[in-house]
Amino acid sequence: MKITRRQLIRNTGLGLGAVSLLGSSAISAEKAGVSNAKPKVSAMRLGTVTYNLAKDWDVAAIIKNCEETRFEGVELRTTHAHGVEVSLTKAQRQEVRKRFGDSKVELMGLGSAFDYHTPDQSKLRRDIEATKEYMVLAHDVGASGVKVRPNGLPKEVPVEKTLEQIGRSLRELGEFGQSYGVEIRLEVHGTGTSLLPNIRTIMDVAGHKGVGVTWNSNDTDLAGKGFDHNFDLVKEKILCVHMRDLFLEEYPFRKLFARLNEIDFKGFCLAEIPPSNDPVRVMKYYRALWLAYQGII
Repeated sequence: MKITRRQLIRNTGLGLGAVSLLGSSAISAEKAGVSNAKPKVSAMRLGTVTYNLAKDWDVAAIIKNCEETRFEGVELRTTHAHGVEVSLTKAQRQEVRKRFGDSKVELMGLGSAFDYHTPDQSKLRRDIEATKEYMVLAHDVGASGVKVRPNGLPKEVPVEKTLEQIGRSLRELGEFGQSYGVEIRLEVHGTGTSLLPNIRTIMDVAGHKGVGVTWNSNDTDLAGKGFDHNFDLVKEKILCVHMRDLFLEEYPFRKLFARLNEIDFKGFCLAEIPPSNDPVRVMKYYRALWLAYQGII
């Protein structure tokens, strides 16, 4: 039996305004191409970087707060209060590995500040060797990768030469990491080097399966030919994602998550957000928004 608009109002108690709103919302959703179909279950996992929200937490606090907020993993940035550094003894490394292994939180990576753009070849060699030490640490504590970065393009050096140097350095590190089962994750970072065409060039020079990209949710992701073009340049090399505050309207986070789900990304999306006096509450809200942007809740 067909129900008239007037009967709907009488039977449900909805006012004319509410019914109009429901109707206009449905029309708007249809025009926007929004489907009412159940969304594909995301394979992505949510975690955090200790920079900056958790920079003052020790390992116990990291595990406690992540478990409470259902954050599944963490990238430990060097120099922070957790103390997971190359100075740890063999026994201390085993203890870190055990503490995360006994928890619901995966130590998914270590975050370094090593970069390879410097024209100073002695400094370049020191950074490469220091990165190798950090990769051994990652292996010992159970982390699957190390985050590194470029940090700019020296003005006195041709851009192509710098990009090639970074790529060759990463190739050496990728080869070193193979025997340890540790990836190198290049953060999309630095003036000039954060442009995705340059990151693509670096990946091509590196040419190693153990070298990939940490997508960094930069404004420069929208530069040039736009977000989709830039995403496509590196989509098969994305190993990890860093995310800023999700409320930032100038960045297309909803599109980012849609594209990641489209390529069946199964890695970690890591919150890289400012510290808070109420961090656990912030993390809970962050997770809710991350799920909502994917249509999961």
